[in-house]
Amino acid sequence: MTTYKGVGVYAGRVIGPVKQMPEPIQEPKDGLRLSGETIEAASQRIKDASQRVKEDLLSRAEHAGRDGKAVLKSTSQMATDRALIKSAIKLVETQEMAPERAIWEAATSFADQMAALGGYMAERVTDIHDVRARIVADLTGQQAPGIPFSDEPFVLAAIDLAPADTATLDPEKVIALITSDGGPQAHTAILARGLGLPAIVAAKGVTEIPDGTVVYVDSNEGIVDTEPTDADRQAAEKYANRKPIADFDGEGVLADGTRVELYANVGDGKSAEKAASLNAEGVGLLRTEFGFLGHDAEPSIETQAQTYKSVFDAFPGKHIVVRTLDAGADKPLPFLNVKEEENPALGVRGFRTDWTVPGVLTRQLEAIKKAYDESDADIWVMAPMISTTSEARNFAKMLKEVDLPVHGVMVETPAAAVNAEAILGEVDFVSIGTNDLTQYTMAADRLLGDLAHLNNPWQPAVLKMIKLTVKGAKRASVNAGKKKYVSVCGEAASDPALAVVLIGLGVDTLSMNAAAIPAVAAVLKSVTLEQARHIANKALEQISSAEAKAAAREELPILDELGL
Repeated sequence: MTTYKGVGVYAGRVIGPVKQMPEPIQEPKDGLRLSGETIEAASQRIKDASQRVKEDLLSRAEHAGRDGKAVLKSTSQMATDRALIKSAIKLVETQEMAPERAIWEAATSFADQMAALGGYMAERVTDIHDVRARIVADLTGQQAPGIPFSDEPFVLAAIDLAPADTATLDPEKVIALITSDGGPQAHTAILARGLGLPAIVAAKGVTEIPDGTVVYVDSNEGIVDTEPTDADRQAAEKYANRKPIADFDGEGVLADGTRVELYANVGDGKSAEKAASLNAEGVGLLRTEFGFLGHDAEPSIETQAQTYKSVFDAFPGKHIVVRTLDAGADKPLPFLNVKEEENPALGVRGFRTDWTVPGVLTRQLEAIKKAYDESDADIWVMAPMISTTSEARNFAKMLKEVDLPVHGVMVETPAAAVNAEAILGEVDFVSIGTNDLTQYTMAADRLLGDLAHLNNPWQPAVLKMIKLTVKGAKRASVNAGKKKYVSVCGEAASDPALAVVLIGLGVDTLSMNAAAIPAVAAVLKSVTLEQARHIANKALEQISSAEAKAAAREELPILDELGL
């Protein structure tokens, strides 16, 4: 037996034959030039190919689930992105570059810019690579990348998957996903959770498993075994017979009646409408950067306001937290261009962009205020990448100047966690972005599969940072004579076991992918606040992420009952 170890991102236990993803589209030869084709014809072929790829992705979206549909529609827009196509055509015109090489270079440059931006944008690099491969395949007459066909259910093995592939997985055929790369907070992992698909990432060597090999996948433990035992088969059968998870009724609550409001992370009006249809209690994170992508110039205040209002209208009278533009150096946002940085993830991004490009944030706040005035939603506004008390004070001042009443900041850096009491002396709430907080606390790039074991929100050091933030909030509440709120809006909130730990640590509310809310609600409903605190303390006592997770799961038998 050979055992492969990785990081489980959605719990489950299954047995099935492996099928490997087909070879990826190869990079066109460097220096490839036009041959017997005019510049005009080559440019038109790029436009036509990108349009066909867009239409194909939109067609796939119609057959995808809720999360997959949104991702595919978003990815389809990248296929015809004006900046991308313009850049490729410029290479054809100025260097007589072959269309396939031109689109490859243009998309690669675009992906590098997204990676440099960091955060959620960096996680979309896989989308760009997928679009690049699809357009090149169309231009060269190759088969587009995609999931292999099989008449029987199988375990899909790959280096990594493009969101377009993950989003169109048929859970009736693909019973588990195992990848050699990726991390627990990257895009593939997020979509696997949305599909309810047992998945393991960063499992080195799984791409070498021969097609047809029957394996046991235990994503609770993060292991893949090539020779399933009788015990493995019993575990898989138990998982197959698990209890169904009830739909969320719109009210998060613990077993003792303690309220825990469960919100959704959204990016636009359509995703907000989907979240509302799933009974999310509101929006805990509105990623406003989606409204800026694809614009050569800064969107007008009116255009921005319309985007925000479409989200506000989906949740009339409900709580909505708006995060201001989370952008940074070397980004695909021309109007925010700042000088190149050797390490953009630690550079000018988030709130810091206001230092170098003043005015953009002020106009965004004016747009938020305009949408706020035309809505009856309960709007709170927060800034990303805040590290000091003076930054929090300056942001609160900007909000007061446009008459936005509730002020907050993200806790994404250890500095903000350590300084939470002072920061909350300036603002009303903080929202912990566990994706970046984990990355910065552990000094581990969250997109690197080799560091997946470090880049894990179960790391005791990360849990202690969260506890430190909560303690600071409690002291700030006493100082102010009013409640200072702490939320979590990172991917950690979508892990049902970790959600219990977060509440046990003292977090007030949770925000996550809307599809994750039913499972999180079901598990929270099985414990009292006292039990959640006990489970959190057990996790804090451990010395590794794996042991912290195991200690918490041991106290939550409902996880096995629900197959989580």
